[in-house]
Order: sequence, then C-alpha cells, then structure tokens
Amino acid sequence: MKELGADAVINVRFMTTSVMGSAAELLAYGTAVKLGKPAN
Repeated sequence: MKELGADAVINVRFMTTSVMGSAAELLAYGTAVKLGKPAN
C-alpha cells in the first residue's frame, strides 16, 4: 500500500463479487483530500 499523505477520506465504496464457490473478490476505493488554506 502506498501512503500519499492525505488529511481525510471523504468517500469510500466497496464492491464484492463471488468468484467461485467459497471465494470472493473485494474492491475498495475512495477519495482522499489534502486540506489547505482557502484562496482569497
């Protein structure tokens, strides 16, 4: 896993798929944000 230095995660989604009888596939992804000062 690669760390990108985000301050927060604002959305996470999970997807699962049945591959074979007792096997499953899990995919997780999300949106990470870096906080900063507002532009004037």
